[in-house]
Amino acid sequence: MKRQIIALMTTALLALTVTGCSGSSEPSGSPAASGTATGLTLQQVQDAGVLRVGTEGTYKPFSFHEGGTGPLTGFDVEIVTAVAQKLGVEPQFEETQFDGIFAGLEAGRFDVIANQISITPAREEAYDFSKPYTVSSGVVVTQAGNTDIASFEDLKGKSTAQSLTSNWYQLTKDAGANVQAVEGWAQAITLLKQGRVDATVNDKLTYLDSQTTKQDDGIKIAAETADKSLSAMAFRKGSGDLVEAVDKALDELSADGTLSKISEKYFGADVTK
Repeated sequence: MKRQIIALMTTALLALTVTGCSGSSEPSGSPAASGTATGLTLQQVQDAGVLRVGTEGTYKPFSFHEGGTGPLTGFDVEIVTAVAQKLGVEPQFEETQFDGIFAGLEAGRFDVIANQISITPAREEAYDFSKPYTVSSGVVVTQAGNTDIASFEDLKGKSTAQSLTSNWYQLTKDAGANVQAVEGWAQAITLLKQGRVDATVNDKLTYLDSQTTKQDDGIKIAAETADKSLSAMAFRKGSGDLVEAVDKALDELSADGTLSKISEKYFGADVTK
């Protein structure tokens, strides 16, 4: 699944996907969409009546158009929409390309990023983050009947199917696996079920999304990393009381079961805690 870059088994597990943005007219009370914008206050957002959200729009199941042409939906889209409602404003989505979302945030083209952005030390120095609303890990996936692999250490000498551009590739190489290159999750699972590889390593959310979309009893999670990746909404530095209001909204949405309900819809499990 994801275009997360995950530093596993050490101190940082995942560093997740980011996107670029298109320009938009500025609502009242928002910083100009040029140069380096300053942080926003809650009052500015409420005066504008909208929370402008940078998101990818092509990143299923987090931010996508059903069938390619339907309304924008997804896990992140539903969560930030619920947060915006708690703030008393409407969400206004700015769909962006993958590699420029932080530049768009910095330029003031939107107020917040909701696109499975992993919290990393480097990002925390540059941006304000909400409380995490996604918790994930890395998993080893094998055939359901496999009894040879029960840990990452068991990958030594085994064969795995991995995308060569992902950090999972390096993880499996470091574990001593023989890696067969694939384009992505679907191809990796095909090779696994055909018995051409022993396992594949990916993000747990990828596995859960796949199983929710089409339950496959022929595969299982054989091992899971202890380290967790935390994803949250990202803001420009100096957005203190806006971030506090978003955190309060997330707490309320967690307490009333909304976050869990959205998570179960997309993953068949609560990945918000």
